[in-house]
This record gives sequence, C-alpha cells and structure tokens, in this order.
Amino acid sequence: MSLLAPLATVQPWWIATIEAFVIIMVLLLGFAFVTLIERKLLGRFQRRFGPNRAGPYSILQPFADFIKLIRKAPFQPDEVIHPILYLGAPVLSGTMAFLAFSVIPWGGGWELFGYQIDGQVANVSISLIVVFAIGSISTYGVLLGGWASESKYAMLGAMRSGAQLVSYEVSLALSVLGVVLMARSLSLVDIVAAQGRTIWYIVPQIVGFGCFAIAGVAEVGRAPFDLPEAEQELVAGYHVEYSGMRWGLFQIAEYVHMITISALMVTLFFGGWLFPFGHRLGPLWFALKLAIVLFCFIWARASLPRLRYDQLMNLGWKVLLPIATVNALATAFFVVLK
Repeated sequence: MSLLAPLATVQPWWIATIEAFVIIMVLLLGFAFVTLIERKLLGRFQRRFGPNRAGPYSILQPFADFIKLIRKAPFQPDEVIHPILYLGAPVLSGTMAFLAFSVIPWGGGWELFGYQIDGQVANVSISLIVVFAIGSISTYGVLLGGWASESKYAMLGAMRSGAQLVSYEVSLALSVLGVVLMARSLSLVDIVAAQGRTIWYIVPQIVGFGCFAIAGVAEVGRAPFDLPEAEQELVAGYHVEYSGMRWGLFQIAEYVHMITISALMVTLFFGGWLFPFGHRLGPLWFALKLAIVLFCFIWARASLPRLRYDQLMNLGWKVLLPIATVNALATAFFVVLK
C-alpha cells in the first residue's frame, strides 16, 4: 500500500459505501467517547470527580449509557400535533449530522490493491456549500421536534434555535469567504492543497478564524450559546418531550455536528491532514488537530457563562457580521491586487 496524492481515477461505488460505513462507525464511537472525555474534563475543571465506576478509567461508561438509553421506555405526549413529524425530527437531525461529514477530507488518498481510496466519502467541487446546506437542514429537526411536541418549553427552545441559526449562519459563511478567495475554490480538498503550497490560513485569516470559531460554537448550540437548551428557563428546551433513543438521537446529532464543525475548522484554517513532518500519517495528524479543537469546545463550556438572549443577538448582528464582512472585503481587495 502506498500513500499518494489524490489520483485521477474515481473510486468504485462499493469502496465509497464501505468507507461511508466505516466513517459512521468512527463517528458513533467518537460521539460516545467525546461525551466521556467531556464529563471527565468538566470534573477536573470544576474540582470534582467525573465518571469513575464503569470499568477502568470509566472506559465502559459510554456503553453503560447506551444500554440505559435503549432500555428507557420511549413516551409520547398525548397531544402531539403530528406524530410522524414528532418521531421523524430526531431522525432528521441525526441523519443530517452524519451526512455533513461525508465531504470532509481527512487524508490525501491511497491506492490499495489497485483500487483508489479517497480521503473523503464524497469529493464534491462545492463541498463547503454542501456542509453549510446540510447544517441548515439539520435545524429543521430541532424546529419540527419543538413544534410537534405541543409544549411551550419545547416550542420556545425551537424558536430560539431558529433565531440563533439565522443570526450566526450569515457570519459563519462570511468568515470563510476569505479562505475561499485565497484558495480560489469551494472544494475542501483544493483548500487543503492550497495551504500545502503556501501557508496554513490561520495566519493570514486570523480575523476570519475568530469569527468562524465564535459563530461555529453558536451554530452547534454549545455553551455559552446553548440558549435552545437553557435548563434554568426551558427545563430542557426543544427535546424536553423526548426520552430514550429519541432523545439520544438529538444528542448524537449535537455532538456529531460539533465534530463536523471542528473538522471543518481544521480543514479551512489548520491545513487539514497536512503536517510539516510528513504527510503519510495524514489521518493521524487530522485526528490530533481535531482533538485539540474539541478540547477547546469543552474548555469553553466549563469556563464561560451563558449569554442572555439579547446579548446573543447583538453579538451576531452588530459585532460578528460587520467584522466578517470587512475581513471578506479586505481579503478580496488584496487577492485582486495580487
């Protein structure tokens, strides 16, 4: 087996299917152990014990949580507006979360036994737009779940999620426009290759990176932007009327979405799978960078208090949007001069 740059041939459909299955399994295990690592780190940050009962170093805790979830009786409120939408909302959110990761490149490609294996499930020329589009669709699962539950708390959480998406999706897209202009492509593979020829875009696009990091946290709905799930005000927010694996699908969607946004950040600003000391271990370098970004997500949750709703809106419209716009215009100006 040899590690090569992406070849001109197209990998067979059955190889793409196997690759998709492997990625889904890796994401499921990643979700399971990110929850464990998060609970352990939050315990350390807050000077208390985290999980410490299920197996050595609590390594069996994710499996214990899974068994508990599948054994919980799934209830359904008697007055749901539409049972099909109520049941389909968590499925939609979970499906879209996995689908978005399919265009994220995590390696340069390999040739194995004469077959081409790409470093991503689907190599799309507009993969950056695909990620944003799928991320927007996943919000419909939250909106439908909150609306169909026929609960005021769930409905308020769903409306907050929709308003939050509108406020930060524009800033998120504008924050990466500078990267697109510098790489002259919407393909994530081409963006990584451009960074290999020049410099990681975290250096020239530090302002865009800051906007992307803040807007990305808000996009995922993590602290300090977790207003759709604010337990002090909304009990549990949009998923308050869900239990068992129906609730678990919403949690899977949230964590996989967080992994996807982190992977997109690594791809756009930190060179993707590239590393100065050799590219043969591309997936390993990609996983290492991804772990560092995920650690920062957890660190922010432990350190920052939740914003008020008016502060959330002001930050999105009055601060991030102007900064991201100016950064995009300045980048366009210097790219044209060059």
